[in-house]
Amino acid sequence: MFEHLADRFRAQTGVDVRSDPMAAARIKEAGEVAKIELSTSTTTHITLPFLAGGPSGPLHLGYELTRTELERIVRPVIERCREPVLQAFHDANIEPNRIDRLVFVGGPTRMPMARAFFEELVGHNGETGIDPMECVAQGAAIQGGVLAGEVGAIVLVDVTPLTLGIETLGGVATPLIARNTPIPVKRSEIFTTAADMQTSVTVHVFQGERPMALDNTSLGQFNLDGLPPAPRGVPKIEVTFDIDVDGILNATAKDMASLRSQSIRITGSTRLPEAEKQRMIDQAQKYSEQDKKRREVAEKLNVADSVCYQAERTLADFGSKLSDDMRRRVETALREAREALSKRDVLLASQKADALKVVLQEAGQALYAQALQPGPQPRPDVGAPTGEARPTGSGPSGRVVDAEYREAGGNTR
Repeated sequence: MFEHLADRFRAQTGVDVRSDPMAAARIKEAGEVAKIELSTSTTTHITLPFLAGGPSGPLHLGYELTRTELERIVRPVIERCREPVLQAFHDANIEPNRIDRLVFVGGPTRMPMARAFFEELVGHNGETGIDPMECVAQGAAIQGGVLAGEVGAIVLVDVTPLTLGIETLGGVATPLIARNTPIPVKRSEIFTTAADMQTSVTVHVFQGERPMALDNTSLGQFNLDGLPPAPRGVPKIEVTFDIDVDGILNATAKDMASLRSQSIRITGSTRLPEAEKQRMIDQAQKYSEQDKKRREVAEKLNVADSVCYQAERTLADFGSKLSDDMRRRVETALREAREALSKRDVLLASQKADALKVVLQEAGQALYAQALQPGPQPRPDVGAPTGEARPTGSGPSGRVVDAEYREAGGNTR
């Protein structure tokens, strides 16, 4: 409205009042009054005497504004509400025509065009017995009573406006708390290290809907030091996000082995201005295809790096048990995959990683084949029947020989 009236005044007088704070404030006030009047009438007259000075004397603004012209001016603004409203329905997993009651809240919903827009969206008329201005104050008072513990019969649920998560390997945004999750809320997830003998990790907290952490809003970061040195993937680090009723986020990282922990306290993570929330959601929708491709690239490179790490561990643990030819094949495939990774060539890295997987499978089969082969058996005794003990008599070749012997009493046996 301000831009429209300023343009009209410049067209009439040739003077641009946008650089005059006093004149600009008067135009904004007049536009607000005109908008309110057109909610109940079809035309209004705007009069601003002595708005500016010119070569021939004072300059005045007089303009007849109709409701039709106002609706043409504000239509693009109201249409911007369509996407977030439909997104809210989608997130809640309900159809617009399933809404039972439509309640208008806030002064701008007094405009006939705004009411008609939402009534057309949900398919039926809105409530008329509720004052849009008074219900704002009533809702704020009830929420204050709930938070203070003075009101217990009513439960009001606040939600997180945007997704909260941390940055992981490759710059990927890994969410912990999804958008529109009721608060207070607490979520935990286990992560691990990306390199061998890593003694510290950096936890980078973000807010936003984009799949890459760099494109979202950074809320803060902290380091968890003192991790026991261990191979990649062995440490278990629990990251916890805890949002209280005031929207304050406490992010904590704890090593499950040493029980060392570190945390950060972030205030205002759920109190973004509406314009900023909408901007971030619009960007996520606008760049969704590009972001999808970038995330796929990062994930494919991460997969290739993981395969290379598996090959390195296989060579370190079982290299001595592999044949020379098999060991050379694994080393060659590993070297080619690492070279492709260093160039960040996604297609080549994926191809070399797949080839390395095939070689690793063959190496694994060879190792299992060696483990299942029978070992050397004891040599059987010649002349001894199977299952019988060998005689131990003193006769030739161990045969049993009958013999006579004399007892002390003289009797022969």
